[in-house]
Amino acid sequence: MSDLLDDVNRRTQMVGQNRLELLLFSLGTRQMFAINVFKVREVITCPPLNRMPRAHPIVRGVATLRGQTVSVVDLARAIGMNAPEPDKGFVILTEFNRSVQGLLVAGVDRIINLNWDQIRPPPRGTHKDSFLTAVTQVDDRLVEIIDVEKVLEMVTGPSKDVDASLAARAGEGGRVPRALVADDSAVARKQVVRALEQIGVESVVVNDGRQALEALREMAQQGPIDDQIGMVISDIEMPEMDGYTLSSEIRRIPELSGVYILLHSSLSGTFNESLVKRAGANRFLPKFSPDELAEAVLECLRSGETDA
Repeated sequence: MSDLLDDVNRRTQMVGQNRLELLLFSLGTRQMFAINVFKVREVITCPPLNRMPRAHPIVRGVATLRGQTVSVVDLARAIGMNAPEPDKGFVILTEFNRSVQGLLVAGVDRIINLNWDQIRPPPRGTHKDSFLTAVTQVDDRLVEIIDVEKVLEMVTGPSKDVDASLAARAGEGGRVPRALVADDSAVARKQVVRALEQIGVESVVVNDGRQALEALREMAQQGPIDDQIGMVISDIEMPEMDGYTLSSEIRRIPELSGVYILLHSSLSGTFNESLVKRAGANRFLPKFSPDELAEAVLECLRSGETDA
């Protein structure tokens, strides 16, 4: 229990400091990859897997781990690598997008602590179908951060439409405001924009927290922010500036301090509520339910709430 409390306190103290922890791993080649530690439950040696008929080709099988049946995804195969299959391998047990799944990797290196401003978007010219969400440098080596939401979508398929009863409420309350959407995952951006379109809300889309803050500042120079934007919907994990730091920065700027902030993240663990409160956001919503997102947006618009 004391270890758990120490872990909670340590991660809570990182809020507003624009820091993250990455788990480094390999997929059978010299290239290093990473995933945010917040998504990781544990790392284990790959157990015997039971293959499932008609499963997606990237699903190597299922295993019972800690009393729960978990699908194990071959991460190298998912991102299109021609890497050799590991003789043994490791499973990174992850929790995101409201589900638990295992990621099969060849080897696990270590955990590192970085500033988010050390995380960069993928290089220019990266193919739009790439599974990279960001890159960084560790010991003079390029580390590629995987868009795990895109990997998961391969197995689960595209998100569903907003329920017709919610879509029918589009335009309630008069003028339909815009929402600023900040997310570094192309899949997540499309999901959010599609859900907002179905309830009549226009989107202004940016790729990270720094771009979001710059966009809000430009709007504030043009006039009252409430006349231009109804709310901010932001991911938490983003290069340059994360969602927690974005929320803290917005609250520090008088012209922006009243903006409603919804943090919308695949990080669905137990830490988020206290972290969101500390960062100054109004609400946290785990990804991704189009109906819950639509309901949260409609509730915000209906109430007209803008105070932190």
